Amino acid sequence: MNRKLLAALLALALVTLACGSGTPGPIPTLESSPYDLGRTLYGFFPSPPEVSLQSVMDTYAAIGQHGDVVLLQQAIPWEDFVAGADGESAAVTDIHNQYILAHQNGLEVVFVVDPLNGLNRREFQGLPAGWEASFANPDVRAAFTNFTLRIVREFHPKYLGLASEINTYHDTHPDDFPNFLSLYNETYALVKAEAPETQIFVTFQWEELNNLMPSVAQGDPYDINWDQIEQFEPNLDLWVISSYPFVIFQSGADIPADYYSPLLARTAKPLAVAEGGYTSEPVGPFPGDPQSQVDYLNAIHAQIGGRLAFWIYLLINDFNLDSYASFMQQNGQNGSDINTLGMFASVGLTEADRTPKPALAVWDSFRK
Repeated sequence: MNRKLLAALLALALVTLACGSGTPGPIPTLESSPYDLGRTLYGFFPSPPEVSLQSVMDTYAAIGQHGDVVLLQQAIPWEDFVAGADGESAAVTDIHNQYILAHQNGLEVVFVVDPLNGLNRREFQGLPAGWEASFANPDVRAAFTNFTLRIVREFHPKYLGLASEINTYHDTHPDDFPNFLSLYNETYALVKAEAPETQIFVTFQWEELNNLMPSVAQGDPYDINWDQIEQFEPNLDLWVISSYPFVIFQSGADIPADYYSPLLARTAKPLAVAEGGYTSEPVGPFPGDPQSQVDYLNAIHAQIGGRLAFWIYLLINDFNLDSYASFMQQNGQNGSDINTLGMFASVGLTEADRTPKPALAVWDSFRK
């Protein structure tokens, strides 16, 4: 999901939450934390079906009815944090407001610091003009570290991701990837020194890790690139994937019975799904139908459900692509980003008007 768009929508929510004061109110304390449930936590990205304040509020309410957590995936405000961790930043205010909305709806937060473009993780997101797009860049490294430490100090997330689908960057920028790995390890150590209980991870795109994307495949199909995960050890507290198998298989029923289960034998650490879904309608060259959504959910649940610390499905609701496209065009998003976003328009477990799809009942059954 496009984080600039979500940030803009939640900036609108700031006015309401702050009651016109211009500053956000306090984050309410949860009466009981979902972390105390002692089971897999289920959740979604807080992406509304339409570009409106009411749609944002309604989406958080819907997630509260069908989930335990919300995943906040925040682009780095590079210039705000290049000099230190304590400066003023509108991004931190936006995050604060998202925590308010989450806690108002009984939700905990899984947080991911993301330096890359959410619709094309082979490139950086929002680097200032003149900054070298490299993890060797001292300014990139400083801003990444300082922003992460600010999140830890101000919001104390239990689960903290330090990049999303990082193997996609590895595949296209192998010369720069060692610079990211060293930055990850340095940041991991700094976070653990301040908050040793924080569970830290990066996420890996499962279809690409399985060499199922011919354009970037490094081996035979299903020959899993385990080395891309294991190079982060021992500094991975859990192994976390994303998965969108509708770009590979003709239907959810075609997902192999051992598609996800190799993770169980490869690591004894907790697992998680931080992003994923299956389209309920055909999109471009990719088929989709409501039953395939059900089959996708059942595949993950049957194969690795017992080891999942958390499971994030991308969208609780479909979204109105016309509403998003108009907003994105007005804010200078390029056409390729809009087209990529369209691939996910029917991934939700409800229609844009909140009408449930069959997969929603299956999802809810896992939480009981």
